[in-house]
Amino acid sequence: LFFVLLFLSEFLAEESQEKFWDFVEANQNTEGEHDDTEQAYYQMILKRAGALLSSVHLNMLKFALSLRAYSATVHSFQQIASNEPPPPGCAAFFSVHGLKACDAQDLEGLLETAPTRPKPFLFKGDHRFPGSNPDAPVVILYAEVGSPAFSSLHRAAQAQAQDGRALYVLRHYLAKPSPNKVFLSGYGVELAIKSQEYKAKDDTQVQGAEVNATMIENDPVDEVQGFLFGKLKTLYPEIKEQLKELRKHLVESTNEMAPLKVWQMQDLSFQTAARILSAPAAEALNVMRDLSQNFPTKARSITKTVVSAEVRKEIEENQKLFKGSLGLQPGDSALFINGLHIDLDTQDIFSVFEVLRSETTVMEGLRSLHVDTPHIHDVLKLNVQPSDSDYAVDIRHPAINWINNLETDHRYSSWPYNVQELLRPTFPGVIRQIRKNFHNLVIVLDPTQENAAELLNVAEMFYTNNIPLRIGLVFVVSDEDDVDGMEDAGVALVRAYHYMCHEVDSQSAFEAVISVSSESVVGDVVKVLEKRYPYVEVSSILGADSSYEANRKEGRGYYSQTGLGPLPVVMYNGMPFQREQLDPDELETVTMHKILETTTFFQRAVYLGELATDHDVVDFMMNQPNVVPRINPRVLDTSRTYLDLSDTNNFFVDDYARFSTLDTKQRSTAVANSMNYMTKKDDGFVRPVTFWVVGDFDQPSGRQLLYDAIKHMKSSNNVRLGMINNPSAAVTPEGSRVARAVWAAMQTQTANNAKNFITKMAKEDTARALEAGADIRSFAVGGMDMDLFQSAYDGPKLDFLLSHSVYCSHALKLRRGQRAVVSNGRVIGPLGEEEVFNQDDFLLLESIILKTSGEPIKTKVLQFGIEEDRASDLVMKVDALLSAQPKGEARVEYGFADDRFSAVKIRPREGEVYFDVVAVVDPVTRDAQKVAPLLLVLKQLVNINLRVFMNCQSKLSDLPLKSLSYHHTPPSPRLLVSQESRRAPNTVSSSPPQVDSIVAAQYELEHLLLEGHCFDVSTGQPPRGLQFTLGTASEPVIVDTIVMANLGYFQLKANPGAWTLKLRKGRSDDIYKIYSHDGTDSPADSDDITVVLNNFKTRVIKVKVQKKADKMSEELLSDGTPENDSGFWESLTRGFTGGVKTEEPKQEKDDVINIFSVASGHLYERFLRIMMLSVLKNTQTPVKFWFLKNFLSPAFKESIPHMALEYGFQYELVQYKWPRWLHQQREKQRIIWGYKILFLDVLFPLAVDKFLFVDADQIVRTDLKELRDFDLEGAPYGYTPFCESRREMDGYRFWKSGYWASHLAGRKYHISALYVVDLKKFRKIAAGDRLRGQYQGLSQDPNSLSNLDQDLPNNMIHQVPIKSLPQEWLWCETWCDDSSKKKAKTIDLCNNPRTKEPKLHAAVRIVPEWADYDQEVKRLLSRVQERQWWYDDYRTTKPRPEVLEKVAIHCDSTFYINFPKAVENGRPESNSILISYL
Repeated sequence: LFFVLLFLSEFLAEESQEKFWDFVEANQNTEGEHDDTEQAYYQMILKRAGALLSSVHLNMLKFALSLRAYSATVHSFQQIASNEPPPPGCAAFFSVHGLKACDAQDLEGLLETAPTRPKPFLFKGDHRFPGSNPDAPVVILYAEVGSPAFSSLHRAAQAQAQDGRALYVLRHYLAKPSPNKVFLSGYGVELAIKSQEYKAKDDTQVQGAEVNATMIENDPVDEVQGFLFGKLKTLYPEIKEQLKELRKHLVESTNEMAPLKVWQMQDLSFQTAARILSAPAAEALNVMRDLSQNFPTKARSITKTVVSAEVRKEIEENQKLFKGSLGLQPGDSALFINGLHIDLDTQDIFSVFEVLRSETTVMEGLRSLHVDTPHIHDVLKLNVQPSDSDYAVDIRHPAINWINNLETDHRYSSWPYNVQELLRPTFPGVIRQIRKNFHNLVIVLDPTQENAAELLNVAEMFYTNNIPLRIGLVFVVSDEDDVDGMEDAGVALVRAYHYMCHEVDSQSAFEAVISVSSESVVGDVVKVLEKRYPYVEVSSILGADSSYEANRKEGRGYYSQTGLGPLPVVMYNGMPFQREQLDPDELETVTMHKILETTTFFQRAVYLGELATDHDVVDFMMNQPNVVPRINPRVLDTSRTYLDLSDTNNFFVDDYARFSTLDTKQRSTAVANSMNYMTKKDDGFVRPVTFWVVGDFDQPSGRQLLYDAIKHMKSSNNVRLGMINNPSAAVTPEGSRVARAVWAAMQTQTANNAKNFITKMAKEDTARALEAGADIRSFAVGGMDMDLFQSAYDGPKLDFLLSHSVYCSHALKLRRGQRAVVSNGRVIGPLGEEEVFNQDDFLLLESIILKTSGEPIKTKVLQFGIEEDRASDLVMKVDALLSAQPKGEARVEYGFADDRFSAVKIRPREGEVYFDVVAVVDPVTRDAQKVAPLLLVLKQLVNINLRVFMNCQSKLSDLPLKSLSYHHTPPSPRLLVSQESRRAPNTVSSSPPQVDSIVAAQYELEHLLLEGHCFDVSTGQPPRGLQFTLGTASEPVIVDTIVMANLGYFQLKANPGAWTLKLRKGRSDDIYKIYSHDGTDSPADSDDITVVLNNFKTRVIKVKVQKKADKMSEELLSDGTPENDSGFWESLTRGFTGGVKTEEPKQEKDDVINIFSVASGHLYERFLRIMMLSVLKNTQTPVKFWFLKNFLSPAFKESIPHMALEYGFQYELVQYKWPRWLHQQREKQRIIWGYKILFLDVLFPLAVDKFLFVDADQIVRTDLKELRDFDLEGAPYGYTPFCESRREMDGYRFWKSGYWASHLAGRKYHISALYVVDLKKFRKIAAGDRLRGQYQGLSQDPNSLSNLDQDLPNNMIHQVPIKSLPQEWLWCETWCDDSSKKKAKTIDLCNNPRTKEPKLHAAVRIVPEWADYDQEVKRLLSRVQERQWWYDDYRTTKPRPEVLEKVAIHCDSTFYINFPKAVENGRPESNSILISYL
């Protein structure tokens, strides 16, 4: 329970940092504030959180608590604190630039010396105290909110932050965390129906086999197959036992899973839907959950259901709509919440929670803005996210020097001129050569820059290859009047260019410019001119009096006017390319792609008649709506900050005492309430664009911004303009003359008079005159009421200025005097002191708002029928609310026709905000098993308008669901009764359903995943074989991995906390360096990547690497020695029939045999133990076993340490999460097969060079060192071919005919029961990437790769060669004759498709030693069980003499000493204690 307070605080932090700190303030010390019961404590903190939340948000909070959604966040802070590390004996402590203290009195001293030490790195999720000075020293408080130690340290840090002396950061830290782990709520259980074709069942008796009968007796369902047994028992008590037997029989026959006939299965989907639809609406979801999750046991009874014609017809009609509007086929599923698509394959309950929370915020915001409930969903459907459409600048400017012109140059005269040529069919990818300037490339550059020559070379390549591209150059050089080209290389080059254009033509001038070196000096230009024009005086061309100026000054003017950003800039049809696209190779590719892409746009324009041959193509392009006079990166930036304007109150800025007590959200509303606006016309027009200009209007920069805004406002009737003054100094009447005049005019004058007066106030002449003492009346405009104005201007109250100043500081995060623009709630700023934001920028800003959000919202608001002023306000506030939401997929418009017969409908409660939930589902699919429980949770959690449409399949030929699947998610936490104190952990927990103690299973979430994609910036390809490590500051390498060539994917296991990702020491670190990274928590230019894992969502990052300058020619996968480099290619040519042997790499230094195996289920784990024993009995070299952890039972994982102790081997459990992009398998057996072959390069630590795979049901009869050392002759792995000596099985050898016979072309088909893998070679030739690529292609067909683990390597034998092992390495009776058995080195218990003999029978019959091994393992497990009984008793009570005596009988002295070492949890304090007891 002690975590609940911290969970609550993190939930509120996501709402806003202000709410977080308000909650912290209210819970500084919770000791003694309740009656010391868990219930009272929980209710107290829930009430305090509820004071900051709406009722819907409170439900979200309870849901988050039940999911423990923020447990990872709290644990991440705990891990970060442990890396400090904490000072000993401190319940809470400060860290100030690396120095720590536990006493509040020490903080002052630490802050004084802090500037001499480097600042600590702060994470995105850190809690910064509002109003802290970002430039001050950083104080990090590690403490548990609510604990006694927290309060005093918090107050000390708070005081320093409020004084501006510290940036105060709070991180959660528990000095004594509970050893018990947090219980996560919600689970899913699948019971797969196992094929008994080979009777693969363990004969060991399992406890609790008779429980099923008890379940049937106690089943609460009274009716079974039409009999009401409750009533029958009441009427006939004398035959109670017989009725019980009858009921049991009927239940068992109802749940019978005997195979159905094909004709019985054909209509199961429709019949299940009919059963669901016939239930009452309130129960329909429960019925759907029950039928889908238990379908195999219900299928037989469902076949008796009759489907009405109305239901069938409506479902089939709706399916036409599903296919047309959603792309859904019959049987497909989809879920939408408020139109947002919830992908059932990738989304989990945590991502659904995020969607619910985000939607709640928006809907509550709209409700608080008094948008009526029916209109809320209309507003939500508006797609107002920033568009990715490219904005362009006008390229019809004299500053551009055009090298060529496709329409007039002679070299293009043979090309067709008619624009109709665009519609002529061609092969895909062909660029049409038409004599029109459809495609224009403009390079804006300083010709003396280092990379200018590379860009010009690309342009020359386009020109010489007759690419239909008009090329233009804009030279940005000095624009001074008297500059001498004999001294300035840039100016010299421009003058030389214009001279050659004049003397010859622009193409010759272009070639001459390219011939000048990029590090050009004046001498280079002079040489070119002297060589080409030996009789001309060079100084007359380049000197200060040169007449070849042309557009030298215009170049810099055009560059400044368009706001294009750092040089060089390359534009295609006026649209600038991204910086990373300016690499020469990338530029060529991107330009060609743009030409093909834009051709489609022109084709459409020609087809629609918008563009004809006699039109000017460039004029047509430049008149498009995306062309603007100026491109400002600030305006176009997609990372945007919005004000929260979703509050409604009656506060104003003219009451500073009241204003200063408001929170940020309330202050924003008060500013909006007080704002008076200037508009172009005084009419009742709803204006969709609202600008707030922020600045010190008593300073020139503030007045200039205001003046530019007014100029733009006068040109557009879509805009209204408000002003916020941000004074540069303390507020005084003398320092705020202009600001007071602006405010007074807006308060007292008509809109038109105020506009004219404020325009005059924004001029510099007016400001200078006012400073010189001029009377404000002298600037009056006609029609002003000067008496009223004067009284307001001279008034003593400066509250509005004080309020604006505080608002700029706290809400807009501006320093004194800084400028900003707020457009429909979006904050653009702070603007730099010299930064230009002019009339063109306001135009761009307006055009973006109108295009993305302003017009659509205005259209919707006009339908509400409210007055104009309030409507304009509502457009602004709704825009801020909707645009502030994270960018995601567009909402889906669904207008399904009929829901009368074929849909489950649950209507929302009237008058409340509701979620619109639509599900399209086939009730007999895996999706239905997940959707039904989720919908039940949503129904309990929030108010929903639910429609579940049935999307059934017809003519089924197989049972659609072959497993029972159960999902449980609690909508809110339950407080379990406990006798412990309120600090006892895990007392707020979700109670699992009561299942009569049939199964008691506890699962543990061991790791969170860090996933990523890595690419080489030079090639754009994944750096094949690159290795990463992940660790912390104290332990730099905890896990490692290799980058796949498939999408550059990598995966690392971690836990909540801050982690450092590095290139692995060795070749990776020697050859490569990290170039950039995205999605991380560290600066983009940092060499080490910091990633914070603080939630349950998988973190995906992107990493770009680059080879070091001196390593450009080196290959990562080359080991620097030539002897093994050609092995793979040689092996391809010689086909493994012989040839020169290559030297094998040396084995690991510790000479361990690594053996990998997989098993699932008690029978195969029994086989696995026996296989291990057979290996250990026959192998002299140390052995290390590697087991796939994903599918091992708890019993096996508990027993393996004891086996390791007994027989002296090492072991390790490995696991890997199946990547989301790789085709998923559904059946457990096929998943296990996939792990045997698909992830061998990433499953093991990179230090493992070689391993053997041995199937669980094998018996080893030789020393496996021989196989480990076997020469693979350059192949990455070796397999044993299938035996062909048992002739009676010829009819079952599928590889002897059909596809396999032709594909193998004489090679052998290999069995996957035993193989050896050289991981160094495997990784070097990227065998894993090739196997995964082939698998991805083939696995889409469900009929391919029927035996995945061996079909895939055999299919890839031509690309990834297999070394055939000698036949004696694997013998199995099914395929090998009896005479070869005596040579067998291993025996595999293959299934026999002819006899279908059970495995256990075959094991005892075929392998004489198998029974002995089996008995030996059983005796060991029996001893272990007795030891565990004794040890459990030891842990709970001091051992009694009779216990010790019993243990002494069963255990030897070795066990007494070693047993504690073999136990991972709860071990005794020392061996000596245990020995003394004994």
